Amino acid sequence: MYRTSVVWLLRCAGWWVLDYAYAGWWQLRSLFSRARAPGYRSGSLRPVVVLPGVYEHWRFMRPLIDAVHDRGHPVHVIDALGLNLLPVAAAADTVRDYLEDQGLERVTVLAHSKGGLIGKALMSGEAGQGRVERMIAICAPFSGSRYARRTRVPSLRAFSADDPELRTLIADISAHARITSIAGVFDPHIPEGSELPGARNIRLRTGGHFRILGRRATVAAVLEELGAGPQELGAGPQERGPSAGA
Repeated sequence: MYRTSVVWLLRCAGWWVLDYAYAGWWQLRSLFSRARAPGYRSGSLRPVVVLPGVYEHWRFMRPLIDAVHDRGHPVHVIDALGLNLLPVAAAADTVRDYLEDQGLERVTVLAHSKGGLIGKALMSGEAGQGRVERMIAICAPFSGSRYARRTRVPSLRAFSADDPELRTLIADISAHARITSIAGVFDPHIPEGSELPGARNIRLRTGGHFRILGRRATVAAVLEELGAGPQELGAGPQERGPSAGA
């Protein structure tokens, strides 16, 4: 038992280190990337709207964006979100305005971390219900994070389950059946995990909060969910992918 615990702790420590290395690399790549939003809007399949996490530019999610666009989906990113520092409700309003301006309907939201909260807020509000059909969220703090209580930074403290706005969002379960929540077995930023009652919850046999965005198993799960019909959402927990490929 002791040996098993030590192995698990070492594995988690390794995931933590790789996670920050991945985040640092992709933050740098985001700064110098030549990718532009209009280049992803082509495609004949249903539109996908990308919502990144806090302090993340949309280019941070390029591994998934490229895969989804290559599959044939027009992918919409929202430059107005910047590094996603707006409060969740204000960010949801920004996304709603974009959907209305672009005339987008029946879209799938592809979200990471805080983006999942924004997507859920949008889906729970009357204005977003007719435009957002479903959401695929990766490592979203749907139940908050206990670590958020330890910071004074408003953009991070908003992830505390004690935050009034997040408490209201947690209590609203109206959109859960239209959400797929993907996460690994270990998340250094969300110890509570990302499982959402009533949603389709997929657990990948890997760890991390950022690096999971670029794993083959994550890309495969996202593409599979995009190909699934809305009626298949909420089908219960799933476990996928070997650690080596995730």
